[in-house]
Amino acid sequence: MEIHIRDDRQRKAFTGLSQAQCDSLLPVFSDIYRATQHQKSEEGVKSGTRARKPGGGCKGQWPPMADTLLCVLYDSKTYPTCDVLGTPCELVRSKAHENLQKLSPIFSDTLVH
Repeated sequence: MEIHIRDDRQRKAFTGLSQAQCDSLLPVFSDIYRATQHQKSEEGVKSGTRARKPGGGCKGQWPPMADTLLCVLYDSKTYPTCDVLGTPCELVRSKAHENLQKLSPIFSDTLVH
């Protein structure tokens, strides 16, 4: 997934934020995302439902964190359907929905911090 944004005007239209504002949200969003993933991993190990050690298994093609944040910002500004959200984010509708359900709480925590 790679979102091509030409200039700051297009970024503001797409997300409602300037480049500087996006840059200030990105480290907080990344930290909260990593902490959430680590917590889920530990909970899986404790409950015995985790099949592999953390870091094991196939490595997926997860997009850069900046593009992930842009998709969440785009959704929170325009509230598109999952079909429409998937187009600029290069995701099928089911993955757009799945990722949005996973990332929306992380984005809410980012805004609180």
